[in-house]
Amino acid sequence: MSTGMVLIVAAVVAVVVVGFVAGTVVHRRRRAVLRDRFGPEYERAVEATGSRRAAEQELDARERRFAELEIKPVPGEAREQYARRWMRIQEGFVDRPEAAVRDADELVAMLMRDRGYPDEGHEQRLRDLSVRHGRVLEDYRAALEVRAMSTGKSATTEQLRGAMMHYRTLFDDLLADGEPTGTRRS
Repeated sequence: MSTGMVLIVAAVVAVVVVGFVAGTVVHRRRRAVLRDRFGPEYERAVEATGSRRAAEQELDARERRFAELEIKPVPGEAREQYARRWMRIQEGFVDRPEAAVRDADELVAMLMRDRGYPDEGHEQRLRDLSVRHGRVLEDYRAALEVRAMSTGKSATTEQLRGAMMHYRTLFDDLLADGEPTGTRRS
């Protein structure tokens, strides 16, 4: 093989190696961005799909769908009304814990609709919320589980109290437009 041919082969190999390394770096960066954005929801997607690649494709699809939604912040006056409604629901917990959990669920659902989240079923709502509120979805799932138990009167008062705290976490996050609030109130 001539020297010129060796240089051409070496150059081609170098380009392939550089391309591979660059692709790997970009992929790792994208994975880190998805992990940061979706929080625990990233690992949940990996577990549900069975592979990181499939999970990342699913999360990318969620981001694309979310970009098409018209999600809007809650204006100041409406934000205050929501906060007052939450306080009334919370105050009612002592006398009627099941009703308070039901009302909290309904208020959170209303807030989501008012923000522009479509009501296309439970699973789709969770996928849509995961894009901006992925770090609090475990709280929401836990609240929904207790809510389901409370309809059959099988939830304990402590579980109902926990559900209220979980609903409050998502409620605060939705009111803050998905930005961390830094506080958790019950």
